[in-house]
Amino acid sequence: MFSFSVPLGKLVRRASRLRGGGSALPGLVVEKIDPGFMRRTLSTLPHGVAVVSGTNGKTTTTKMVVELLESQGLKVFTNRTGSNFTRGVAAALLGEVDWRGRLEADIAVLELDEAHAVHFVNSVPPRYCLLLNVLRDQLDRFGEIDKTAQLLQHIAAKTTGTVVLNREDPRVARIAETLTGQEVRYFGLDDSLLATFPNDDDMRAAPGSPAPADLPEKPAADVVLRKVGADSAEFEYDGGTVTTGMKLRGVYNIFNAAAALTLARSICGGGAVDADHATLLEALSQVAPAFGRGESLTVDGQPLDLVLVKNPSGFRLGLKSFPAGGYATMIAINDNYADGRDMSWLWDVEFDSLREEGVDQLTGSRAYDMALRLQYDEVPFGDVQPDIAPALAAFIREAAGKPKRIFCTYTAMLAIRRELSKITTVEVVS
Repeated sequence: MFSFSVPLGKLVRRASRLRGGGSALPGLVVEKIDPGFMRRTLSTLPHGVAVVSGTNGKTTTTKMVVELLESQGLKVFTNRTGSNFTRGVAAALLGEVDWRGRLEADIAVLELDEAHAVHFVNSVPPRYCLLLNVLRDQLDRFGEIDKTAQLLQHIAAKTTGTVVLNREDPRVARIAETLTGQEVRYFGLDDSLLATFPNDDDMRAAPGSPAPADLPEKPAADVVLRKVGADSAEFEYDGGTVTTGMKLRGVYNIFNAAAALTLARSICGGGAVDADHATLLEALSQVAPAFGRGESLTVDGQPLDLVLVKNPSGFRLGLKSFPAGGYATMIAINDNYADGRDMSWLWDVEFDSLREEGVDQLTGSRAYDMALRLQYDEVPFGDVQPDIAPALAAFIREAAGKPKRIFCTYTAMLAIRRELSKITTVEVVS
């Protein structure tokens, strides 16, 4: 079966690419005809598999981990397209294996959707996992937030080596209590940054309410983010502090950098390679944003930043990542399946920082819902145009000469990227 499934999958992949089809279709075909394909292929890797999962930040964090490990001389397989279902991993494998199904890599670092990761780890137990956070996101898929935490707990339970947890997210940190035999490491924040990165419970607490008195003492973290600058970050580990420049935009990405650094140090400290910490930091400083996630473009000579927003925490941190004034702003909200159908989370975001200069354009299938939300925060806005293409064209035309930012859900971001690709004066900066 193996000798048949790989050539067939490669042919489907080639045909799909010629027709402009989805990146996951070949993986779906191979999953159907050869369910053991991923397990057999990935079991040959000398340093195993690392899974990255959680509500926010999977794509960018995975990219950081890959580039950190590559800086240490490891050859890394990853699902670079960002298709984070199991069939996406299978499709990515088909692009890397030879015709006999052999994968030339030292380790796999895979971004996986919380629900699909459960199916993956049942078939391919990872040696490492990194669990980022649990936030109210796509509740129409997952039900309640504790269900998402249970999915992450299952990933950790199936991990055979090291589990890396977010010390500041109580639902993630508590996973450690359920584990038996795995090494547990943490990434965390300096106390001065806790208000900048609220966990899900913090965001829903009444203003000024005291912290619960029965919180357990926080465990020591392998890497602590101490300071965030405009283009730099300070981390604490191994008893000292280091400062490095950062190409990544957005304060949310900098916390993810602490997570990526923790996982990379775990892998390199576990016998894969002897870590060169100066090279690790240099690699971290050069990581550019993943596609559409804090990506910076230049349009008609002016910067345009794409900021992916998919839940209250991500939107709040996205707003904090830019000065309150000086930008033309567009918000694009869709409610397609990949975005999550339930847009009620918009009411958990505070838009006060947009009040002074307002929002120039509102677009997407839920543009009028976004308009209603802004009215309640007394934020002025311009045109409301559900069709993204004309809204984007008007935004670029009417905000000529100003830096721009677009806050967008996932499918809105894809539509915006397609439209931008048609403009000859667009240049990708990072």
